[in-house]
Amino acid sequence: MEQPKYKRIVLKLSGEALAGNLGYGIEADTIHSIAGQVKEVHALGIEVAIVVGGGNIWRGIAGSSQGIDRATADYMGMLATVMNSLALQDALENMDVPTRVQTSIEMQQVAEPYIRRRAIRHLEKGRVVIFAAGTGNPFFSTDTTAALRAAEIEAEVILMAKNKVDGVYTADPFKDPEAKKFDTLTYMDVLNQNLGVMDATASSLCKDNHIPLIVFSITEKGNIKRVVLGETIGTLIADA
Repeated sequence: MEQPKYKRIVLKLSGEALAGNLGYGIEADTIHSIAGQVKEVHALGIEVAIVVGGGNIWRGIAGSSQGIDRATADYMGMLATVMNSLALQDALENMDVPTRVQTSIEMQQVAEPYIRRRAIRHLEKGRVVIFAAGTGNPFFSTDTTAALRAAEIEAEVILMAKNKVDGVYTADPFKDPEAKKFDTLTYMDVLNQNLGVMDATASSLCKDNHIPLIVFSITEKGNIKRVVLGETIGTLIADA
């Protein structure tokens, strides 16, 4: 019997991870592959919460650079995360994985409002919970949402799934062939070296609440399961 290392996890998916090779929007094969990996982990009895970004549809920062008010652009980005969350919910439920979407902005026709105690109860009942619409506030990233929700639901780890890299490097490995991959880091390393793993607010939240973060590649099937079983892949970021 495979023995998971963690009981409750937060999986952070970027919007780009859902776009696959398209580079934008939602690629059906990719989202079904991710849903299949989540199902594998769910079958181990692990309580799974997911935070999805919206960069495959809309980026608030990019919108504000085009002259749109930053708060308005960020709210548009939050709506993009809801679209991604509903697509992921559909893919999971087609695989008979019970799933609930909770949004930080109320839209009761499509999802539940975020209520911490209800989210925890869903997890305890074996349902995957997808947190959509970020924190509900502009100027905060979905990385910060993942850190905040992980602290609120007392998750043991955040798994940050990447679609292009398999960990944290000293530089962009696509631009610098000399870039070296880190096996382990501390949150102070991330902040002091400005490594760009997640924004400073998210890193500080994780550090203050002692939540480890594992950065790994989502493109290789079975990687989520490998991480939760304790296999050493990607980069582990934790307190010193």
